[in-house]
Amino acid sequence: MALKTLDNTAITFKVDTIVSGMEIPWSMAFLPDNSMLITELKGDLIHFKNGIKTSIKNVPEVYFSGQGGLLDIELDPNYAKNGWLYLSYASNLENDGNGGNTTIMRAKLKDFALVETKVLYKATPNTKRGAHFGSRIEFDRDGYLYFSIGDRFNRDVLPQDITKDAGKIYRINSDGTIPINNPFYNTKNAKKAIFSYGHRNPQGMAMHPKTGEIWAHEHGPQGGDEINVIKAGKNYGWPKASFGINYNNTTFTDKTSIEGMEDPIHYWTPSIAPSGMAFVTSDKYPTWKGNVLVGSLKFQYLNRCVLENNKVIKEEKLLENIGRVRCVRQAPDGYIYVAVQNLGIVRLTPSS
Repeated sequence: MALKTLDNTAITFKVDTIVSGMEIPWSMAFLPDNSMLITELKGDLIHFKNGIKTSIKNVPEVYFSGQGGLLDIELDPNYAKNGWLYLSYASNLENDGNGGNTTIMRAKLKDFALVETKVLYKATPNTKRGAHFGSRIEFDRDGYLYFSIGDRFNRDVLPQDITKDAGKIYRINSDGTIPINNPFYNTKNAKKAIFSYGHRNPQGMAMHPKTGEIWAHEHGPQGGDEINVIKAGKNYGWPKASFGINYNNTTFTDKTSIEGMEDPIHYWTPSIAPSGMAFVTSDKYPTWKGNVLVGSLKFQYLNRCVLENNKVIKEEKLLENIGRVRCVRQAPDGYIYVAVQNLGIVRLTPSS
């Protein structure tokens, strides 16, 4: 595939299918031995190496409903030394018959099975609403673990209330304890793990390679998908302020900005339904370095965003009509890998 970049520098690359036969590959992680772990929404964790797919045993039971299931996977920054990996998934640990909610756990991998499993966080209460679980996982340079939980389609109650889960981005230590310098740690009745609030459904999160800040994007309703730089204790406005409208074309707010709340650095109208997020730092794509890649579920392409002073100044559609792009990663080998529904994992391989 030959493309011209936005600065008119030609890039030629192949789209190689690395893993085929996947249904909804939600996320992927790359192990030190060049193998890959892939989450399938329905609850399977797949190990892939040298063309062989192996199902991992002892994966937690997921609440597979709507957008809920087995979601993100992330390796500990010190994985080579400690072997910890982290999963987000929808669960009903309480066995209360009331649906499920987002859960974060960690485990180690041994003989194609998860061992030493431990739930680090379980959002409450459960609900049978099948939408807006989030949930991406990311580490920062200090080793804090961030994860997102969507508003569980309870727009008017949860996102603005820091005493309740959902519609938030959280920060915990890698063992599940809560940092005492979290913004609401000493706030009465607050969920101490909350780092920011006023979010709708963040399904992309990545650490900026230069600043170390956590960036996230989230789904708007009809219009109003956002990219945000996540800051401690800040309110990102949902649903008080939004560039979107209801799905029936009515409005729920006349405000796109409110004093004291954080504005997005970028928004999409119409919605692209963003999922997955990665900064490009690899020398294999020299003219893309510093760009951020975002998958589009709705329009089925990979979106390349050119940044300048923390603003998106240009966009380019890559892999148009490939399918619903769920996740994008820059792997340790420097190549960009993309998870596509009803296809699998593809790699963008430059030919020159």
